[in-house]
Amino acid sequence: MLTSCLWVAAGGGLGAIARYLLSPWNRGKFLPWGTLAANLSGSFLLGWISAAGWGPHALLFTGTGFMGAYTTFSTLHWESWQMVQEQGISRAVIYLGITYTLGILGAFAGTVVGAGVS
Repeated sequence: MLTSCLWVAAGGGLGAIARYLLSPWNRGKFLPWGTLAANLSGSFLLGWISAAGWGPHALLFTGTGFMGAYTTFSTLHWESWQMVQEQGISRAVIYLGITYTLGILGAFAGTVVGAGVS
């Protein structure tokens, strides 16, 4: 159990740093591009590593740790709520529609790529 927690913590630390490095992109006028980039790339990567047959420690490090800290479900919804308040509901609906549609497609594409790798 301790070893598993250390794998998750190591991945989580790196995922948080990677997410932080994308945060300057959130200053865009139309959409928070950094959050969108993190969530879409995270969807693809998680699909990929899940289908590629990685070992349990690699999955803990990348899937649970890195992707858990890198992707931003709570930030997505907080930013969407801010959009509703500041810019109206249509911008938030566009943002959520893009995120969920492309996120699901990204996870599917990652799974296809990952299955081809193993």
